[in-house]
Amino acid sequence: PAPAMTTRSLLFSLVVNVPSCSVAIMKEWPTRSTYHLGLPAPRAWVTLTSMPLNILKLCVGIDEVEQLRSVQARRLQEQGALRHLTRHRPRRADEIIGKGSLYWVIRGYVQVRQMIIAIESVRHKEGKRCALVLDPRLVLTEHQPRRPHQGWRYLDAVDSPLDLPSENATGAASLP
Repeated sequence: PAPAMTTRSLLFSLVVNVPSCSVAIMKEWPTRSTYHLGLPAPRAWVTLTSMPLNILKLCVGIDEVEQLRSVQARRLQEQGALRHLTRHRPRRADEIIGKGSLYWVIRGYVQVRQMIIAIESVRHKEGKRCALVLDPRLVLTEHQPRRPHQGWRYLDAVDSPLDLPSENATGAASLP
């Protein structure tokens, strides 16, 4: 007779990062190496979960995070919302809105990010533009060196710098 199958099983999880997508592969198999041929074969599941897509942009004319904070506070009072205008609308906007962030490069380093709430089309004196509607909250990140570039670039979540702990996120204002 064939050996009895135990009801216990082992769950194996492997997570593989693919640009803009996390693939979780889970496999369930018997704890014993032998099982009855009449029993169903081990099962496997593949789950795709969307990872946020971010945008990387040079912060021209700004020398430090506190200067960006004061400029944006003034714009927020004047305009009622923070909008950053660009010429081209991201084609992958669905992967960005509400999940992704705008990472600002200040003096050659990614230093801070802002959540992108919406992407709108707006009329401008030079023609049609794209407005990235930003969350007013600035989140400090680990410094990550970046070379200058024109316009904006996509930034996958796996390549994004980590956020600094919240006790450091208040910036220079909290220093003695």
